[in-house]
Amino acid sequence: VRLVESGGGLVQPGGSLRLSCAVSGVTFRGMWMYWVRQAPGKGLEWVSSIHTTTGSTFYSDSVKDRFTITSDKGENSVYLQMTNVKPEDTALYYCAIDDQGTGRGQGTQVIVSS
Repeated sequence: VRLVESGGGLVQPGGSLRLSCAVSGVTFRGMWMYWVRQAPGKGLEWVSSIHTTTGSTFYSDSVKDRFTITSDKGENSVYLQMTNVKPEDTALYYCAIDDQGTGRGQGTQVIVSS
């Protein structure tokens, strides 16, 4: 499996950002895909999950009602729409094939700061 994350950057508190994950080397349909993150000096934290066929989604309490995970079977991609971001959302964001971060790529850095 190859996962390539993109879309990170510097954003002000309360702003929005959309992360993308290009997926290859694995059958995209019928699988769970995950976003996890790692804040400076901390371990990996599960953020959100989506089933690529049913569209079922789950969110951690820390991002629920602010982040939205979606997938596009035609593009073999997973997205994370981040809204109303907070400084505590600052982290390196990865997509992965499980909530432990398996298969994750290089990640995309998100910095929330004024």
